[in-house]
Amino acid sequence: MSDKENAPAPAAPAKGKAPVSRERARQGRRKALRTILLTGGVLGAGLSGYLPLVYARTSRLRPPGALDEKEFLQSCIKCGQCVQVCPVNAIRLADLTDGFGVGTPYIDAREQACDFSCDAVQCILACPTGSLTYDKPDFLPVRAGAALPQKPTLIAKMNDPEPTLNMTERMGVARLTRPESCLAMKGEGFKGQARGPGFKGRMRYVKVDRWKPIQVADHPYDVPLCDLCMRECPIAGAISLEKFTGPDGSTRARPIVHENCVGCGVCEMICPTEPASIAIVPREVWKS
Repeated sequence: MSDKENAPAPAAPAKGKAPVSRERARQGRRKALRTILLTGGVLGAGLSGYLPLVYARTSRLRPPGALDEKEFLQSCIKCGQCVQVCPVNAIRLADLTDGFGVGTPYIDAREQACDFSCDAVQCILACPTGSLTYDKPDFLPVRAGAALPQKPTLIAKMNDPEPTLNMTERMGVARLTRPESCLAMKGEGFKGQARGPGFKGRMRYVKVDRWKPIQVADHPYDVPLCDLCMRECPIAGAISLEKFTGPDGSTRARPIVHENCVGCGVCEMICPTEPASIAIVPREVWKS
């Protein structure tokens, strides 16, 4: 008898189950793929509704004169007019990660602060809806601690007939968030470019040019005791240094933020430590 005759017969298909054809297998794979994609789409849609709620809790530093966050998001039409008039390009438009706030203007102070190079706060003048305003309408109350004690005096305008900025509420408040890294607190000086040669941020240095901002990298420093936050603050009397003697007998200094701080972010931008020792808390109110 031949081997072929001795070979066992092929197993019969299980009762009630027909063999699966290649075409049917492909159809099954396609159906499974569609199910996976549909599930991913549903999850993505769910997250798109959830992310705005998450990022709504993330405080953004808004341009000068911004209404409180709820009213700001309701009234801002995301036209970008404020972005176009800023002389130092401090104002950016939020991307998709901001959820409901996508397209609204904000300032990343560490990258580029508002140094009031425009003098008249042009972003407020350019806003067509009142989302940025000099004075809130009567039906919108001013939060306790948000109002400035008086109109801030701009150091660059000290010799002008009207040296103040037409601002009534602060953008935020500067805080010494990392005193352990502050060079002044450690009694150290600073020499060189505040943020390194590659930093693109710009600022108006009145002694260099009254009107034209220059790159921070083009203005190196050489100070025996670091005072850059106070030195470059554009608002008169907003930051001072309180000197004290360290345990080793060295002269040290503590940056003190005063009530007329408007929260512009220049101190955060110019701080030479990484990360910055002083930072702006957006929408923060003054607490005596």
